Amino acid sequence: MTEAPQILLNHQLKKLKLPTILREYDKQARLCAAEARDHVQFLARLIELELIDRERRMIERRIKAAKFPATKSLDSFGFTAIPSLNNMQVLELARCEWVDRCENVIALGPSGTGKTHVALGLGLAACQKGMAVRFTTAAAIVHELMEARGERQLLRLQKQLVKQKLLIIGELGFVPLSKTGAELLFELISQRYERGSILITSNLPFEEWTETFGSERLTGALLDRLTHHVSILEMNGDSYRLAQSKARQNS
Repeated sequence: MTEAPQILLNHQLKKLKLPTILREYDKQARLCAAEARDHVQFLARLIELELIDRERRMIERRIKAAKFPATKSLDSFGFTAIPSLNNMQVLELARCEWVDRCENVIALGPSGTGKTHVALGLGLAACQKGMAVRFTTAAAIVHELMEARGERQLLRLQKQLVKQKLLIIGELGFVPLSKTGAELLFELISQRYERGSILITSNLPFEEWTETFGSERLTGALLDRLTHHVSILEMNGDSYRLAQSKARQNS
């Protein structure tokens, strides 16, 4: 290709935001010529590469937007360390059909049993399937809601959180919530009821959630909404993190 048409083509590909085609067309032209492939096969290969790369970039953007504290997949989770956990149930949840149905997941168990790892793995699976995900902790989201309320930005923040396909709230029950904080979290969960999925991890059984929310009436109404369409992951057992640490020391 002569210099002028190539400069024009590069400019047009940049304007059309086709970076993979821009990067690959010269190389693929030579390969297709060597393989005696026609112009349709050459174009098809370029489009396929662009689509693959675009999907990869979109997944990366969704993962970044999710604000995961770490990127963990279910492939690296040691199911054998937590016998109480139904691994087939988790793998079924990784298909994310429950998110499409606006259902919820609650993972219950003591600290260190891998609840956050499973939540991150399911969140990652949702990102890979094109879903908008947000990860937070109960303390962090309550602080964010209260701060937004003080700055008269609560409605805006609530809209942002409601539009997420999956909202993951970790560490519910680690610290009691103030009356205002509990009410704001209840309001958010109510707004998402049958409109978007919630995944919650908690170290407390349901009967002890009143200690966190401070009101039996509020806790009852909250659980009524959360458990209407829910999958519960029982994650009782010895500390998964401790077992991992011991395994690393012995290796």
